[in-house]
Amino acid sequence: MLVATLTFSARDWLWPAGVALAFALFLVWWSYRRASASPLRWLCAGLKVAGTWALGLCLLEPLWSGHRAQPGANIFAVVADNSRSLQVKDNGETRTRAASLKALLDPHHADWQAALEDSFEVRRFLFDTRLEPTRDFHEAAFDGRATALGSALAALKQRFEGRPLAGVLLLTDGNATDLHNAPADLAGLPPIYPVVLGRRSALSDIAISQVNVTQTAFEDAPVSIQADAVALGLTGENVVARLLDTSGREIRNAALQARKENDSLAFRFELRPEKPGVSFYRLQVGLKDEIGWTNASAVTREATLLNNSRVLAVDRGQGPYRVLYVAGRPNWEFKFLNRAIQEDPQVQLVALIRVALREGKFDFRGRGGETGNPLFRGFGNQSREEAERYDQPVLSRLNTRDELELRSGFPGTANELYGYQAVILDDVEAAFFTSDQAALLQKYVAERGGGLLMLGGMECFQQGNYQRTPIGDMLPVYLDRLADTAAPASVRLNLAREGWLQAWARLRENEADEKTRLESMPPFQVLNPVREIKPGASIVATAKDEHGKEFPAIVTQRFGRGRTAALTIGDLWRWGLLNAGTHRDLDKAWRQLVRWLVADVPRPVELTAEPVPDAGAEAVSLQVRARDSKFQPLDDSSVTIGVQAAPGSATNAATVPLRLRAEPSLKEPGVYEATYVPPGAGGYLAQAFVTNSVGLEVGRAETGWATDPAAEEFKSLQPNLTLLEDIAKRTGGELIPADNLAAFARRLPSHRAPVMEAWTTPAWHTPTVFGFALACFVAEWGLRRWKGLP
Repeated sequence: MLVATLTFSARDWLWPAGVALAFALFLVWWSYRRASASPLRWLCAGLKVAGTWALGLCLLEPLWSGHRAQPGANIFAVVADNSRSLQVKDNGETRTRAASLKALLDPHHADWQAALEDSFEVRRFLFDTRLEPTRDFHEAAFDGRATALGSALAALKQRFEGRPLAGVLLLTDGNATDLHNAPADLAGLPPIYPVVLGRRSALSDIAISQVNVTQTAFEDAPVSIQADAVALGLTGENVVARLLDTSGREIRNAALQARKENDSLAFRFELRPEKPGVSFYRLQVGLKDEIGWTNASAVTREATLLNNSRVLAVDRGQGPYRVLYVAGRPNWEFKFLNRAIQEDPQVQLVALIRVALREGKFDFRGRGGETGNPLFRGFGNQSREEAERYDQPVLSRLNTRDELELRSGFPGTANELYGYQAVILDDVEAAFFTSDQAALLQKYVAERGGGLLMLGGMECFQQGNYQRTPIGDMLPVYLDRLADTAAPASVRLNLAREGWLQAWARLRENEADEKTRLESMPPFQVLNPVREIKPGASIVATAKDEHGKEFPAIVTQRFGRGRTAALTIGDLWRWGLLNAGTHRDLDKAWRQLVRWLVADVPRPVELTAEPVPDAGAEAVSLQVRARDSKFQPLDDSSVTIGVQAAPGSATNAATVPLRLRAEPSLKEPGVYEATYVPPGAGGYLAQAFVTNSVGLEVGRAETGWATDPAAEEFKSLQPNLTLLEDIAKRTGGELIPADNLAAFARRLPSHRAPVMEAWTTPAWHTPTVFGFALACFVAEWGLRRWKGLP
């Protein structure tokens, strides 16, 4: 604030005024010198001297002077919060913070705005996700999805850059949703005067603080939802959580009691979605007698009901997942595996089984130029290519897509092999594959990201001479020569520590039931022993012999972009022979193992939704990765993305899919991007369509996500005084109490502003000065008369 100074304009009268005042003082002294000394005498003398001095100073013509903001030349911004976080009711209040702000902004009941307009050009703004000008704040509905305070201040600075902005009056609770990682950029802004809405007092409220969705290959309940809720000021109250589908049907519910003032409650739900692909659910929490309320204005014991609900997106993937099973001979393992996979509608098991070994090749000596067996002379074509077939193994193809699939045996090109999500090898030796096929299979796992599982058949691992081969290099176990020790006669399967942590390795929901199941499993008689596991590999299950020695039974590891696994037990089918219950367990184990094998395998076309850090609280980047049959990036494709709201999960959202054109990324080949800003909270479903340069569809993919600005908006219900004090301090402003706005508006012109003017006013030519002098003389005369003094 600027301070006025006192100056004298008639300095030429300084000596005459001084002489006159000195003579007046002498006369006063002379008149009182003979009187007896008493307090009353000195008081009368002082009053006469004060009045004389006041008249004497008038001869010098004293003036008050200073600087003030030039009326109408400066701009002053009034910025009001329009977000939903103001729909909170403080304890002991009969109205929400939004209602209090509405009354504060009403020009008919608040004269502080008129006082500002007397000296400034007042500009009014509302902000939530962005800054919007307003005429008189009548548009304020307090339904904004986010409090983008940092963005609002940046927009304000840009709007008035180079213009005389004197200050900003900021009316908000300070709970910014865009200032978590860095402080606000306040450079170039004038003084900011925050008006804090709300009180830092105890509140009663229930809020969803965090939700995590975990998906596993556990067949009974592959989706696990962990929801954390915070209960404030509701000690002893029962808090209920409900999980609903998009039609509003309740799927799961749970209840917990709040045991302290600020209690964190953890709810856990496990479920199995009814359909593949993307599904949406709504989670609700609340007091037992209020759960399900959706009216934000309802009379409730909570501070707000807007933070009691959350939409969740679950993506179970969309099949079919194609798995290639390769065996060197027909066996029982395939029978049980094939029957188990047939119960999973999203997995297709394609089998290539050798039913007869290749015959020895003879050098037939027939007629000149004849290379084939003379027994076939006269029967069809006897070319070298046709004659070589007599020496090839006999292969059987099962569950193929058409008559051409696997017609030439194991795939020899990327176009053929990369169409499968996983490969299972059983009872087949390394010599079954050519060097090119083995190298292709390694590229399939490392570069394409496929899954590889080797079973413990007779011709696998070391017995199949896989050591020092591209396939053996991928396995998670070493295939070095073992010591000459006899193989165990029988082993029992047990889960290792890693297996207890992996949902796909367990068949029961709790540890006690799982241990009972493991104890009831039959012993196995075929184990393909390995020396040890490789660095980075994990033992999921072990096989223990009758002497207590343990061998790796199920081992997994990552290899490049894919994953590999080794199952060293060769007669797992014995598990399903005991009774119907163990048969079901074996089928379930096979399905979970195969599901885990294909879970993270990339598809030719993939669509993901990622948040955009600097494009608003809900903006997402839709990224499409397109690959050809060899899984090489497609750079000449046309990509269209359709986006629509999930049924029953969003408000004010489009019911007809919105078509977006994805543009090629400048950072990665084969990637196409589009940005989408949801119109409201809820779940959203996106589907990408990729066509090549000639207009043929390459593939399509879908994804879903849920947006909930309330999670950040209501993360804290207390006003953020620390942030607002920091903003005021860094800009040279101050916190203004709401009931002092009128006084602030009156003294604001005395603050420094871009455009100032000088002012002066006489300090002597006023009724106050002459009234003071007259009062001194009258008081002196009255005292003397009252006391009878001369």
